[in-house]
Amino acid sequence: MTTEQTMTGAEAQVRSDDRAHVFHSWSAQALIDPLPVAGGAGSEFWDYEGNRYLDFGSQLVNLNLGHQHPDLIGAIERQARRLATIQPAMANDVRGELARLITEVAGDRFTKVFFTNGGAEANENAVRLARLVTGRRKVLSMYRSYHGSTSTAISLTGDPRRWPNEPSDGSVAHFFGPYAYRSPFHSTSPEEETARALEHLEQTIVLEGASTIGAIVIETIVGTNGVLMPPPGYLAGVRELCDRFGIVYIADEVMVGFGRAGEWFAYQAHGIEPDLVTFAKGVNSGYVPLGGVVISDAIASEFDTRAFPGGLTYSGHPLACAAGVATFEVFRRDHILERVRDLGSRVVEPTLRGWLETHPSVGDVRGTGLFWAVELVRDKKTREPLVPFNASGVDAAPMGVFAKACKDAGLWPFTHFNRTHIAPPLVITEDELRRGLDIIDAALREVDALVG
Repeated sequence: MTTEQTMTGAEAQVRSDDRAHVFHSWSAQALIDPLPVAGGAGSEFWDYEGNRYLDFGSQLVNLNLGHQHPDLIGAIERQARRLATIQPAMANDVRGELARLITEVAGDRFTKVFFTNGGAEANENAVRLARLVTGRRKVLSMYRSYHGSTSTAISLTGDPRRWPNEPSDGSVAHFFGPYAYRSPFHSTSPEEETARALEHLEQTIVLEGASTIGAIVIETIVGTNGVLMPPPGYLAGVRELCDRFGIVYIADEVMVGFGRAGEWFAYQAHGIEPDLVTFAKGVNSGYVPLGGVVISDAIASEFDTRAFPGGLTYSGHPLACAAGVATFEVFRRDHILERVRDLGSRVVEPTLRGWLETHPSVGDVRGTGLFWAVELVRDKKTREPLVPFNASGVDAAPMGVFAKACKDAGLWPFTHFNRTHIAPPLVITEDELRRGLDIIDAALREVDALVG
């Protein structure tokens, strides 16, 4: 009996339609076999054969309140019955309420929100705002970064996804951010990493021409490219450099905003405020596409009598905003920020720190809240990565062994290069979290056998 014959009718139809008609992102179409997903609830989703998976990547680190949250679904249903959509040039109650709620938690200097459909558009429009108010076109961003796949956003991106899209926006230059475990500055302490990374950034500003630079875009915590935590004082130093040279500081919080790091926005743990903040993903867990830019009063006021030359048909879509308002209600009622900090510090961190001692393949662990990375190596002393940078095919096979072990045990991991990330829904129960960590622990033992 063939695989096709053992499938349910529904699963076979899903696979057939997908293979024949869906063009997938970041993929060679004939070389992929997407899993047909039948449903999800809370921290789990399942396929048509009934195999259930703990979602340890929150899909694309966006499903902060989990699958099928009743409050978010109810808010969308009520809004759809009342007013399904309205164009952005008109005022809308849930759009205005969500904008107010976001600015209230972002910080005193923020007054306005420009809504987009996702994170890439948010970064595009943040850069547009910075260029308009400064009159400068150049933008700096880190090599280890991801900011989206639209024109300027993919140019800002530092990881290899940028390469086949070049040239795009030629007014972007990259610099090295801090990465203590593999320091590009040969630092021996977090303090030294901060000092040397800031010195490098200042030199980049000077050599690129401070008077030509409109913005610096930084993921507050570098996401897909490593969950790289800024060392003490680094973000404050970036803030000082931006102030000194008249550069707009854009914080990309698309992945870490709305509770992922245990704060409304991750920059709040570092005692600084950017000029512009981009968001998406966790603002409503992606139930309806939504992103945006939180705008400081100093920048917003520049457009009091000057038209902003940008817009989107679905900017601040009522269904998306209704889910966003409900997200705030759930966060406050269920004390989501507090539970993220608690689970991160009490369960995740000590477990991962323990892996440093018990697994020869674990070279480094880092993170905060429910956002962590486990970096896998062939040799702890040399820090040789388990797989090479941007590995594919046979070179990436060891990470495939790890991922398969996780999936076979009922966990869907988030892997990138030589790392696995811990980023489950923020509503995950402690029992589920511990069960998922146990599954990863067992999968790491298979990797240990590969490295000897």
